Amino acid sequence: MDFPAPLVPATFLRRYKRFFADVVLADGTEMTAHCPNPGAMLGLNAPGLPAWLSVSDNPKRKLSHTLELLEADGGLVGINTLLPNRLVAEALEAGTIPGLAGYASVRREVKYGKASRVDFLLEDPGRGRCWLEVKNVHLMRTPGLAEFPDCVAARSTRHLEELADQVAAGDRAVALFVVQRTDCEAFSACADLDPAFARGLEAAAGAGVEVMAWACDLSPCGVRIVRPLAWRG
Repeated sequence: MDFPAPLVPATFLRRYKRFFADVVLADGTEMTAHCPNPGAMLGLNAPGLPAWLSVSDNPKRKLSHTLELLEADGGLVGINTLLPNRLVAEALEAGTIPGLAGYASVRREVKYGKASRVDFLLEDPGRGRCWLEVKNVHLMRTPGLAEFPDCVAARSTRHLEELADQVAAGDRAVALFVVQRTDCEAFSACADLDPAFARGLEAAAGAGVEVMAWACDLSPCGVRIVRPLAWRG
């Protein structure tokens, strides 16, 4: 996925009220940008981090700039939680993820479970249905190890249960963790921050839900899913 235009460099100052981030542009202008991340952004809140912003010319927007990337631990980290679904859609079309390639049709936001919508439903006459949930990952506390979540994620735990229900009904189900970092080689559930999710992921895997983690290549010009990571279950 290419950004419509190369991102604008800045310096991160602070993040507050979940969706606001103060930054300083290269010319010294201080401004507030949209922060498209409802999570804790653990490890990515330090003042002074290099940042990159996208710019919108939509006159209806209150904030013209959006925080997209931060530089932490010597590499770029994507913080926009809206990107992974777009990245996966692109990867499905290109056949980048072998285990999910080749389905005849792909539908998005299909109702399932009690009150949920699955991110993608892959269907094929010869292969049946595959229910695909996508999660964004940007936390790294141990070098090389990506973790999810960075705060309590009850909704994500419920999704795992609903995926397991689809497997019980005879379908395929996949939990795909998109790691918007370039410096990780493995993925794990974050048991100390959300033990319920960690237990839920193990239970879902035991019930037949496939767990996949893929890392991204990131630059101020674009982001792409590029390689699989080992899951440490």
